[in-house]
Amino acid sequence: MEQRELEQLLQKVAQGSATVQEALLQIKKEPYEDLGFAKPDHHRSIRQGIAEVIYGEGKTPEQILAIAGSLQRHGQRTVLITRMAPEAAVLLERSAAEMFDGKFQYDPVSRIGLAGELPPPDTTGSIVIATGGTSDIPVAEEAAFTALAYGNKVTRLYDVGVSGLHRTLSHLDEIMNARVIIAVAGMEGALASVIGGLADCPVIAVPTSVGYGASFGGMAALLSMLNSCASGVSVVNIDNGFGAGYLASMINHM
Repeated sequence: MEQRELEQLLQKVAQGSATVQEALLQIKKEPYEDLGFAKPDHHRSIRQGIAEVIYGEGKTPEQILAIAGSLQRHGQRTVLITRMAPEAAVLLERSAAEMFDGKFQYDPVSRIGLAGELPPPDTTGSIVIATGGTSDIPVAEEAAFTALAYGNKVTRLYDVGVSGLHRTLSHLDEIMNARVIIAVAGMEGALASVIGGLADCPVIAVPTSVGYGASFGGMAALLSMLNSCASGVSVVNIDNGFGAGYLASMINHM
């Protein structure tokens, strides 16, 4: 049950067209649906303002389809699926006409699936997503699609890393006008500190596992970002584009 539907139910109680007992029963039935292998949380949008997201990695295509169908049946207009395998995307695309009004898209770069409607931006602020290099784009696109699914305007600045600082400085207008910035970088992860020293908005740093052996699968970038000398920089986990896009959306809607 989405917040709007809950408000309508409470209005019915206030107007006398539904009893307290009827409303209570409907609310009790809504928190989750037990599918055996999963319990989709249908009250998350009421508690947190953002509906449940499906983490696709480790789930079979059939499990993803069943969970997405459960969320859609309970009023979730946009179902976001992260780390989704191509074979799962094929199954959902085949089922889209029946389950999601024919609306399903899959991005193989970020491995993000979107079932249902993609909402228009509902805030004037812009989220800027910058990458150190082209190899960081899959993580950046996970952040971008997440932000778009939650009604944000997104500006992409790709391959603007510190090995060619003039590339970063050529986008000062976008950086200085952003409401929140996501800085995605591997190697030594210096991009977050550079952008943090230029921007007057929160910067969310995303270390990636891009780099040679001593980068330790993103640990070097993670530690560099945690030790940033720039104020206003926070850090999410290695390769966690979804977490960065989610947090950026929350900041942008405040």
